[in-house]
Amino acid sequence: MMRQSIQNNRYILLLVGLLVAACNGTRLLPEGEKLYTGVEIKLESTGKISKSQKRSIKTIASTGVRPLPNKRFLGMRPKLWRYMVAGEKPKTKLQKWLKKGGEEPVYISSVKPGVTAEIIDSKLFNIGIFKSYSEYKIIEKKKTASIVYTSHIHKPYVIKDLNYEFADTALSRTILLEKKKTLIKPGKDYNLVDLKNERIRLDALLKNHGYFFFNPDYLLFKADSSAENQTVSLKLTVKDSIPDNALTVYRINNVLIDQDYSLTNRPNARKKDSVRFNNYVFLNGKPGMNIKPKEVLRSVYLKKDEIYSRQNHNITLNRLMSLGNFKFVQVKFDESDTIPGFLDVNILMTTLPKRSFRSEIDIVSKSNKYTGPRANVTLLNRNTFDGAELLNLNLGGSFEAQLSGQNKNLYTYSFNPGIELIYPRFLLPFKLKRSNSIYIPKTQISFSYNYLKRVDYFDMQTFQLTYGFKWKENSRKDHEFNPISASYTSLGNQSEAFKALIHDKPFLEKSYEEQFIGGANYTFTYNEQVLQGKKMQYYFQGTAETAGNMFSLIKLISGENPSAQNSSNIFGSIYSQYAKFSIDARGYYNISPKNKLAMRVFTGVGKPYGNSNILPYNRQFFSGGPNSVRAFQINSLGPGTYLQNNGNQGFLQLGGDIKLEMNAEYRFDIYRFFKGALFVDAGNVWLQKSNPSNIGTPFVFSKFMNELAVGAGVGLRFDVSFFILRFDLAMPLRKIPELEDNFRWVTNEINFGSSAWRRDNLVLNIAIGYPF
Repeated sequence: MMRQSIQNNRYILLLVGLLVAACNGTRLLPEGEKLYTGVEIKLESTGKISKSQKRSIKTIASTGVRPLPNKRFLGMRPKLWRYMVAGEKPKTKLQKWLKKGGEEPVYISSVKPGVTAEIIDSKLFNIGIFKSYSEYKIIEKKKTASIVYTSHIHKPYVIKDLNYEFADTALSRTILLEKKKTLIKPGKDYNLVDLKNERIRLDALLKNHGYFFFNPDYLLFKADSSAENQTVSLKLTVKDSIPDNALTVYRINNVLIDQDYSLTNRPNARKKDSVRFNNYVFLNGKPGMNIKPKEVLRSVYLKKDEIYSRQNHNITLNRLMSLGNFKFVQVKFDESDTIPGFLDVNILMTTLPKRSFRSEIDIVSKSNKYTGPRANVTLLNRNTFDGAELLNLNLGGSFEAQLSGQNKNLYTYSFNPGIELIYPRFLLPFKLKRSNSIYIPKTQISFSYNYLKRVDYFDMQTFQLTYGFKWKENSRKDHEFNPISASYTSLGNQSEAFKALIHDKPFLEKSYEEQFIGGANYTFTYNEQVLQGKKMQYYFQGTAETAGNMFSLIKLISGENPSAQNSSNIFGSIYSQYAKFSIDARGYYNISPKNKLAMRVFTGVGKPYGNSNILPYNRQFFSGGPNSVRAFQINSLGPGTYLQNNGNQGFLQLGGDIKLEMNAEYRFDIYRFFKGALFVDAGNVWLQKSNPSNIGTPFVFSKFMNELAVGAGVGLRFDVSFFILRFDLAMPLRKIPELEDNFRWVTNEINFGSSAWRRDNLVLNIAIGYPF
């Protein structure tokens, strides 16, 4: 038996070896040609250079290597093989297809190592290794050849000092304003990239001080190196011959604003009537389309007689585009024909339609076996009160039914109209100082109503009102503060069957009580995914919410003493009182442009107090589902070691006061729009010890790690940037079995060949967008 196994292994190894050899492509090389397989770079140094510095130098030297060899995958060159099999002149469709996805061979005869050695030396010169020289040696084998480059280097030259020499006094004074912010620091290694970036920095500084026609290429660094000390003295000046207007400080003259500029009918722009408002000239456009001049000027930072500033230019452009009323915004500058040193400004805006209508209809299939159509219609008005206010009228509805299971006659339908009004400014009773941010703050007022009918169980009505603000601190930091967030939920037409279901679950029965929630919430988001090219990107979102405190304070002032045992009413309904906090922290490690490792930790805690002893149902934490622990049905985990079995109803899930989830996902490209993923999830929810319910086990710090459910799986995503359709197939690795009070590993029970195991354990999640 052992001999047969060894023999089989030999056959497998032989087969793998033949496959690798076949896909290498080298056996199809033309006579006399050898495949170029790449380079090795060696460094020979004089003087002491640290290992980390050598690694950095080698990396920079490698950027000068040309050409790149054919790509390899697991020791093979499949793209080269496809090209070689297809031949130089493919005739059949198969040959053409093979060649189209193939890769042309790179021969050693096409490589020019002498030229590459010079390029490597120039790369090293740019980082202060001024006297390097590189040699090369070609290493030939039977079918392949590689090159070894040896660079003889010394320690990079260090910047000794930076001096400024300008004939123009005003220019010199402006540049010296921010001398401390220079990127050229004494003691730092010389680097050409730093010099280029310093020129760009100074150009931005000058443009913010009126030098509209200045260009970074007008700045010149002169270097004086000392071989004895290996230092460089730099002198910054301007080139001898630059245009006169580059040294002129410009001011703003006339500012013309056209809110109805047409890209296809430009000559007619000057024929429009005009009106002057606060030293600005407004061209009249279509009736009913114009935003009030006062509101437009909130976003215009270019003022008559002020010195031109590129910063104000960009603020104006970004703020006008952020209004959501314009398709295009252009800011054009022309030298004044009448006043030297002044710029005439034309702000040209192409409007979007004032009203737009959108309708959507789709089929929803949920993991609780409810399936059915959903429709939504939206009417948007982009200039409701002539102040760029966005009015969004929304009407949605759905019908869902259980198509399988014991209660496949269950169905629900919902009806949910809503209205949202967004002001492009802070709507406050007091005045705020004008901000220089490129982002527009927004005030959002929304009201919605939702009617849900679960046939044979209950009717639920929910009213929600929100008044709040959204603003961006910068491209990475977002804030949202809702000082008023109120909702009222009532349950009607409760059937005897429904009452019987929740009678044995007081915690759930309490959650479904009529309730009023009135409070405030704040969310801070930090997102580095907007920073392209960053190897490690971080995301953080923290949310804090409180409710009921104002009502309890009013009750106390009036002489009442609200508590969970003696609940008080507001507007005829018991109001909820609690505090809730959550943190969503993520890390995205970009291994390569096509491979990424995504990780997330979510934790949250809610505490009812005063007028409440449990959290409202829609404020509890839930775990399980497409964006959570994907190996378990939606909202089915916990609380604690409690095993939920709501398959027959699909809506009686239990939540918790505390939540912890951890996710890790390796994402990779498969082919074009198709992406793949391997993932593992862990999480659960718990009740606090103070919760009156005895469902499951409460959160205990010494035990919670043993009560985490764990799942893993594979994913397939269809990603076309604006739309992502996700399929995640997951299975549990650790779960709570029936009649047991703890979680246990079930990896030894995995049996893909068993239909019963697949039915009970495999969970297919279909969702839109990435899970995190």
